[in-house]
Amino acid sequence: MADNDFGEAEDQRITQADITARVRQLVGGAGDTAEQLSSAAVAVAAAVGTSLVLAAFLFGRRRGRKRSTIVEVVRA
Repeated sequence: MADNDFGEAEDQRITQADITARVRQLVGGAGDTAEQLSSAAVAVAAAVGTSLVLAAFLFGRRRGRKRSTIVEVVRA
């Protein structure tokens, strides 16, 4: 039995469990990075959304002040 480059015997079969374990080993670090990026993306999205709502409120308030009619009541 000669060993191949991966340290396994050549006549040994590769099972689905072997492939699954290897993929989890390789992707395991990427999962942590994806969680960090998704939490940062949620924080950025919340900040942008809050900014848009605040800007819409302020611009609407300004426009309302410009277009409002001033009524003067005079008592005689």
